[in-house]
Amino acid sequence: MIRFFALTFLSVLLLSCSQEQEGSQAVAASANGTIAMELYKSPTCGCCGFWQQHAEERGFAFTVMNRDNGELTQEKLRRGINLRYHSCHTAVAESGAVFEGHVPAYLVHQYLANPPADTIGLAVPGMPIGSPGMEVGEQLAPYDVMLLNADGSAEVYAHISDMQSQYQ
Repeated sequence: MIRFFALTFLSVLLLSCSQEQEGSQAVAASANGTIAMELYKSPTCGCCGFWQQHAEERGFAFTVMNRDNGELTQEKLRRGINLRYHSCHTAVAESGAVFEGHVPAYLVHQYLANPPADTIGLAVPGMPIGSPGMEVGEQLAPYDVMLLNADGSAEVYAHISDMQSQYQ
């Protein structure tokens, strides 16, 4: 009985340590078949949270790294994401691959399963209306998901022209 209470107390204590607990969740999640990633974002950005939920429902777990705008921009640049491809948040896989902005989760899975040579990840520049996390009813502004090359250039990886094509 004492062991049960000690384990319960330890569990509650661990849950109260939010930053450490988030990391523990990501490690535990990866052991359960989900993909652990870091998510760099502003603590006040609501659409980042909606994108995070979209991705978590599709097999990802995140350690959230809240940053102010200046720190966030520096993190993106440090990881090789050219300014023209920036959005509001950056997810980083254990491999170092980056996913900038409102990239549909199925495309993150697709990239991670077979990352093209000499690339660093995917980006959806800006914040297109209707992209995952930016939903406004049935509205969608068609957008491109860019493949970010290691040399700083980019090319279209996928074109999203309708709501259904981003939720495969």
